[in-house]
Amino acid sequence: MKHGILLTLIILTLPLCGIVGLHAEVGIALEAELANEIVEPMIIAEDKNASDGKFIWMEGAAATGGGGKGYAEFIINIPQPDTYALWGQVIAWDGNSDSFWVTWQPADPDEDAQVTQNTEFRWGVAQGAAWHWDRINHWLNGGTFDREWKFKEAGETVLRIGVREDATMIDTIFVTNNLKANEGDLRLPTDKDRKIQVEGLAVDAKGKAATTWGALKRAYR
Repeated sequence: MKHGILLTLIILTLPLCGIVGLHAEVGIALEAELANEIVEPMIIAEDKNASDGKFIWMEGAAATGGGGKGYAEFIINIPQPDTYALWGQVIAWDGNSDSFWVTWQPADPDEDAQVTQNTEFRWGVAQGAAWHWDRINHWLNGGTFDREWKFKEAGETVLRIGVREDATMIDTIFVTNNLKANEGDLRLPTDKDRKIQVEGLAVDAKGKAATTWGALKRAYR
């Protein structure tokens, strides 16, 4: 009888271990124009080829340079402690319109990169005149390297994308804990994603674990 009880305990414990150890793959798709806060000269503009027809940028002519003020800020509730990567769907016309400043707190310090000019937070955007995906990186003086952000706790985070050069465009953002992701693993926001971004509804992380996003308060246009 004791052996029977022990066997039953083992059978019940194994599935529980699997649940406790569950590590869901997270993929969060965001519209740039639905940021919590957009500060001029960063503005919303329209393009029929952009996701949902809109994107954000500091308006300006390519090749002229300029910028350094204005930003978009997003509140993102991450569902689990983990290391994350960010991708953006972007257009960068040339070497004078191919960068942003990016900080993601609390993994990054509370620092205004537009003031400090800290290259740790400088994103060198891959050039291209059509919308394309680019992983957010460190554009350091000694080279360019993909960025990763480690969060010790689930919950609210604050992502800021600041203007560095005008005419650099960003349409969507994809958040993932798949650090080996390539373009085939990414996706644009759906109507459901946009509703979630505005209202903060519950969603599935790759269908493996339930999570919630913080309500993004900017009204959907």
